[in-house]
Amino acid sequence: MQQVMASAATFDDDADVEPLIALFDQTFITQFNTRLVRGGDEPVYLPANATVAYHQIVFAHGYFSSALHEIAHWCIAGERRRLLEDYGYWYCPDGRDVTQQREFEQVEVKPQAIEWAMTIAANRRFQVSTDNLNGAEPDREGFTRRVRAQLLTFLHSGFPPRATLFIDALQEKFNGPELNQAWLDKEYPQ
Repeated sequence: MQQVMASAATFDDDADVEPLIALFDQTFITQFNTRLVRGGDEPVYLPANATVAYHQIVFAHGYFSSALHEIAHWCIAGERRRLLEDYGYWYCPDGRDVTQQREFEQVEVKPQAIEWAMTIAANRRFQVSTDNLNGAEPDREGFTRRVRAQLLTFLHSGFPPRATLFIDALQEKFNGPELNQAWLDKEYPQ
């Protein structure tokens, strides 16, 4: 494993990406020894090793939404999982059949609910990702309803601690709205 570095010229010009990276690092480097890193085609989580002294959340192509999605996965991963590359999970790439897509969506509900909250906190619009362009046609509306239901559960019972910390930091940095069910129902009607 190596430190992931990429040329900034290969990324879209989203002026909020650098402040997002700085905000994440400022929020988590001291306590969790974890940095947010621009990557290439595929996002990946890389634990610290003999070559790189800190953990890396590598997001794809410098996309703001990819960064939030990967941060959401990190917010859910437990201490042991954060010592494993990609948290020790197996990933089934694009081109999934119906069963594989259903399994993919099942494990994506919580991270995407957290990503949704982070996206709103960052004052942006959220859209679920079914991530299967070359496979079985996903039920996008059904998946959106499941992610929304999980978001409402988090709103009522609380987000994981790291997610709460970062949602608050995003709201402060990007002037995001106060997230609650009434606001969600108005901005994202069912």
